[in-house]
Amino acid sequence: MSLHFLLKAEARTLSLVEVLGMSDDDAFTLFRRVRWGDGDEVVCPHCGLVHRHYFRPTRKIWRCAGCQEDFSVTSGTIFAFHKLPLRLYLAAVILFANAVKGISALQVGRDLGVSHKTAYVLLQKIRESLLVDRDESALTGHVHVDGAYVGGKVRPENKREDRVDRRLAENQDPDKRCILVMREAHTEAEVEAGHAGARKTLTFIVKNENQSDLGKLAPAYIAPGAVICADESAAYDLLPAKYEVRRVNHSQAYRADDGTTNNLAESYFSRFRRFQIGQVHKLSPKYLDNYAHEIAYREDTRRWSNGHIFLDIVGKCARALVSRDWCGYWQGNHRLGESLAL
Repeated sequence: MSLHFLLKAEARTLSLVEVLGMSDDDAFTLFRRVRWGDGDEVVCPHCGLVHRHYFRPTRKIWRCAGCQEDFSVTSGTIFAFHKLPLRLYLAAVILFANAVKGISALQVGRDLGVSHKTAYVLLQKIRESLLVDRDESALTGHVHVDGAYVGGKVRPENKREDRVDRRLAENQDPDKRCILVMREAHTEAEVEAGHAGARKTLTFIVKNENQSDLGKLAPAYIAPGAVICADESAAYDLLPAKYEVRRVNHSQAYRADDGTTNNLAESYFSRFRRFQIGQVHKLSPKYLDNYAHEIAYREDTRRWSNGHIFLDIVGKCARALVSRDWCGYWQGNHRLGESLAL
């Protein structure tokens, strides 16, 4: 019996010990290289000038040769205005990368010796950075589609006579949302070559799983000629007009007689539920899109080494702009509304 990928040596190319063992100069050099490369030229985040700007080694800042503004290696990024050593931010990234089912702010705070508030915002900034360079090109081949409901659980009353029918819309919590996932499967040739799971995952937050939203999202994100694999939900009843749709009735079987499944979507939700129940516990609709995309990212990079994931996330953090939602969060700067797909 072959080992699971995560148990193999090639899955472990970087450790928390190595990151925490970095000096401040090492952390600075790493972030600089990821952001601007190994050359002498850097980019001014104020005016965009690419130049060998004047560098002050004692303060580790540059003065722009064009606009004369000072900037640091994190200026204009998701880590701008940071108060902790950069090494701890990199340590948070490796903790995030190593946690295959997600990690809580409480654990990160304990591991790094920072407050829960600091760890919470730091993790949210990392999640936001994962949206950088998100590939939203149309899915092709076999596309597994499904939806799952999150939040809004109504606790039944103690006495039976006081309980209500929680299936009715008027008795449900208004914070209940649906995560709609679309996953592009590997081709038969790629499966024979050893690839497993999905090639790409897209997630969308909708109020509920319905024909109207599917009718708009499918043409936008699924290429013509693709084969949609779905369950028996009525939300997919109109898609056969534009696509070949294969269905599996989960009340009868998990795999249809012709081999049809939507297991790639189910595997996404399996990881998401473990993340929800075991780590974050409660999910606000306002930031549900970031949580959903985090699990999509983890699914798409499940065959990468942790060192590769670490460098990829650090690169995204370097390219992500200053957060409008999380800079000054504890001072009252909150996102005004939730991010729905439609």
